[in-house]
Amino acid sequence: MGEVLKASKESIERAAAILQAGGLVAFPTETVYGLGASALDPKAVARVFEVKNRPSFDPFIVHIADSSDLEQLCTRINEKAYKLIDKFWPGPLTLVLPKSDIIPDIVTAGNNTLAVRMPSHPIALELIRQTGLPIAAPSANPFSRLSPTTADHVKNQIGSKIDLIIDGGSCAIGVESTVLELTEEAVLLRPGGITIEEIEEVIGPIKTTFSSAKPHSPGQLLHHYSPHTHLQIIKDENFVIPNEIRAGLITFKGVRDQSRFKNVEVLSESGDLYQAASNLFSALHRLDVANLDIIYAEAFPETGIGMAIMDRLKKAEHKS
Repeated sequence: MGEVLKASKESIERAAAILQAGGLVAFPTETVYGLGASALDPKAVARVFEVKNRPSFDPFIVHIADSSDLEQLCTRINEKAYKLIDKFWPGPLTLVLPKSDIIPDIVTAGNNTLAVRMPSHPIALELIRQTGLPIAAPSANPFSRLSPTTADHVKNQIGSKIDLIIDGGSCAIGVESTVLELTEEAVLLRPGGITIEEIEEVIGPIKTTFSSAKPHSPGQLLHHYSPHTHLQIIKDENFVIPNEIRAGLITFKGVRDQSRFKNVEVLSESGDLYQAASNLFSALHRLDVANLDIIYAEAFPETGIGMAIMDRLKKAEHKS
């Protein structure tokens, strides 16, 4: 269980066979590593819920390898959806649309909508093509914990509970996909790898709702993306750390006085928000095993992909 194989033609073929037989495979995407199961196999999907200890009311995103596959999974695809597909697929944009009966209710947590995307990572695309099935794939980590951006993150968190991990290196974007609902109106459910500004350039103004007790997509619960170590967003630059406290810091471009902290993770010395997003979860994983009492996090500019970074930090900070 949990064998790690470098991505290759042979390992992808093996992974596809496992998925076709109802097994579970972790694989890289451009956002984070996903834990894949056949979206048409309720038993396999139920096993994903079990491995992640995920509540049954939290739906999955289904991954496809060709945009034409969307027509058998969803009953109504509107003009805005087609415009966004033309612009951003393959890529880190998930669309929530009315689902067809081919998708078991367990995948959507009983919702009549389906969250679906076409990843741009070549390993993910080839795996889906080889499998010949839509793949339900939430992030490959225990529910509410830090998302995995390397194969080691997967192995350390759930490796013993799944059938195979394909190691494709680090994920380029490093935060999950943007999720946009397109049923009655356009509503941003989760900020991610495609920014709200980019979406509005294509379809005009959209609404936002990032939290819900009855989610239509992953990442909408208030408590999510959390390290085991308590995380707190810094709201006052002059805050005082008690001497006996071992503190870590997540910072955007660095801080003048690092002596107050046992460990400091600088996400982008050049001030590049995309680089910061790419480094976010790996930095949090390192701090979480550094024997700290608390992790402090600077507030990031909530523009562009900075909105996705702050969404992850706010939900990591929220007490369950």
